[in-house]
Amino acid sequence: MTSAIMVSGLSKAYGGRVVLDRIDLDVAAGTVFALLGPNGAGKTTVVHILATLVTPDAGTVTIAGHHLTRDPDGVRAVIGLTGQFAAVDGLLTGEENLRLMADLRHLGRRVGRRRVGELVERFDLADEARKPVATYSGGMKRRLDLAMTLIGSPQIIFLDEPTTGLDPRSRHTMWDIVRELLADGVTILLTTQYLEEADRVADHVAVLDHGRIVGEGSPAELKARVGSEVLLVHGHNGAILREIPTDGTPEGLRRALDDIGDAPAASVSLRAPSLDDAFLALTGTTTTPTMEGP
Repeated sequence: MTSAIMVSGLSKAYGGRVVLDRIDLDVAAGTVFALLGPNGAGKTTVVHILATLVTPDAGTVTIAGHHLTRDPDGVRAVIGLTGQFAAVDGLLTGEENLRLMADLRHLGRRVGRRRVGELVERFDLADEARKPVATYSGGMKRRLDLAMTLIGSPQIIFLDEPTTGLDPRSRHTMWDIVRELLADGVTILLTTQYLEEADRVADHVAVLDHGRIVGEGSPAELKARVGSEVLLVHGHNGAILREIPTDGTPEGLRRALDDIGDAPAASVSLRAPSLDDAFLALTGTTTTPTMEGP
């Protein structure tokens, strides 16, 4: 499969603190690649480097055949970026925001107007397009932000925490749009704190911890590292007291039950491993939907 993004030995430090330590990535064209990691692991730094916003200290990056440092303009011509915060002008209308981006992309008046009209319809913004963005809901601002990212029809899109702070309905709408983009052949690299989202939409996942890739594979492959089942130990009030991975065999189940020991338990049950289980096993931490720095 053709690679849309190739990263080799990527490194970055700030004031002596190593943020990225020689990481390698290979993102196949036309897929969703999820970069996961605890807060401060370096996910946003990776995105900012790939989007030409930050200069790496070392390493080689090729994006859609363009060398990151030798041909940054070529890289910018094929990518789009939606960050953790919607980069929209609240004083302008949604339509004016899109027209401004079309002008910045030098689309020309006729092509720009046509593209703006297409995106207004595609992102269900027609009823609000001529209202100030300051009156938009958080979900609408995110939809507009992504529409602005698509104004130049990029081949590759970076989504950095695209659904943080959104309500469940807006999150579902965002992922419906992502699936449409995939159908159009767009490549997507995303970071997210919602692991169930990565499990649902990502073709490939890499887990970043302390600046290094500590695990990589499909969601199913990462979950298989944990085991085939997880034993849940419930207290008398129904709360989950412990979660113990097992290998799905009777012997493995007996070992898990023995591991409970004399702990007071009202009941036990089994469930399939989640990506959160794999994340915990790889990093020693769980995730929470919060913002992160570099």
